[in-house]
Amino acid sequence: MRILFAAVLLTVGMSLSSAFARGEQTDSLPSTEPPVAKAKGWFENIRLRGYAQLRYNGLQTNPDLSCSQCDKSWGGNSGFTFRRIRLVFSGQIHPRVFFYIQPDFASLGANMGQIRDAYFDVGLDPKNEFRLRIGQSKIPFGYENLQSSSNRLPLDRNDALNSGMPNERDLGVMFYYAPTEIRERFGHLRATGLKGSGDYGMFGFGVFNGQGPNNPDKNDSFHMVGRFTYPYLFESGQIVEASIQGYGGKYVITRNPLTDFDQTEFGEYRVATTLVVYPQPFGFQAEYNWGRGPEYDPETNDVKDAPLSGGYMMINYHIVSGEKRFIPFTRFQYYKGGKKFEMDATKHRVKELELGVEWQFNKSFELVTMYTFSDRTFENSLNPDNRQRGRLLRLQAQVNF
Repeated sequence: MRILFAAVLLTVGMSLSSAFARGEQTDSLPSTEPPVAKAKGWFENIRLRGYAQLRYNGLQTNPDLSCSQCDKSWGGNSGFTFRRIRLVFSGQIHPRVFFYIQPDFASLGANMGQIRDAYFDVGLDPKNEFRLRIGQSKIPFGYENLQSSSNRLPLDRNDALNSGMPNERDLGVMFYYAPTEIRERFGHLRATGLKGSGDYGMFGFGVFNGQGPNNPDKNDSFHMVGRFTYPYLFESGQIVEASIQGYGGKYVITRNPLTDFDQTEFGEYRVATTLVVYPQPFGFQAEYNWGRGPEYDPETNDVKDAPLSGGYMMINYHIVSGEKRFIPFTRFQYYKGGKKFEMDATKHRVKELELGVEWQFNKSFELVTMYTFSDRTFENSLNPDNRQRGRLLRLQAQVNF
């Protein structure tokens, strides 16, 4: 028996020695070596999100009242349309490199795919307080222009500032600076549902083609833009943001060959101011811009360099009940000037009042109801005498995912 017992002990001992030699763990004698952390693959840093908007523009009192810059489904036959179907691919693939790609599958007034954003941010310091944005992105001109369409209260951006930046984007290189505290404040304004515009730096400037997104440059002259904004935090928790911005360059317009076709390139510049009182619960938002640019003149049937001006004021009230939010708002906008991206830099005179309510049932679904009173003049060589007035009901259902 003693011999048998000794043999068993010897066998067990040899097995344990062999396990330790191979680096194996046992239940009775766990390894004291720390586990080796598995390196995280670059693809694990990529996020996918998006949203879709279904609209109805109806009960229109004047079928000739339209706004192609706002929503191409205005006027004519009413019906349901997809305004936006967007997917966002983004990720911090390196401590100093962030990428962002956003296609839209409801562009050009139809269900067609088109790139909206495609850029990457390169941090110039360990905290990424200084960064370069390279690619196609929003140009830092105007608070409402920078605000996401999934986050804005009115269904469309105002004519006055948005006419300076068709689709708000272009190809270029931007420099942004904001200290960490201010970057966190920008993030707070978005995360808490206060309708922030996002993080485009406290200070930004850059160069871009100037012809709008997904369009090649048509001259050898870059546009330049600069913006300074500051969201001031009061002791009460209220945040008020003030901004000043401007841009300038040379733009090549599209002309009707029946007009004086010799000149297609025009100089342009704009300066704008912004004031935002974030809705806690009362909110106020206003922007105004001045400048010069091309504009059609119906008296001479020609496009001329002309002054432009316009802006908007909006008030809203933010009511929160658990996961639900109820935000009534009203906005009045005015614009006098040309729209460079339309035929003959179409002459516009806009006066418009909007009354609306945004219902957020949860983070994934919201509904906007809006009634619009509009007085619009839009004239070019194809329609040199065109003033339209009317009213319409506008509805939008949005799903966020």
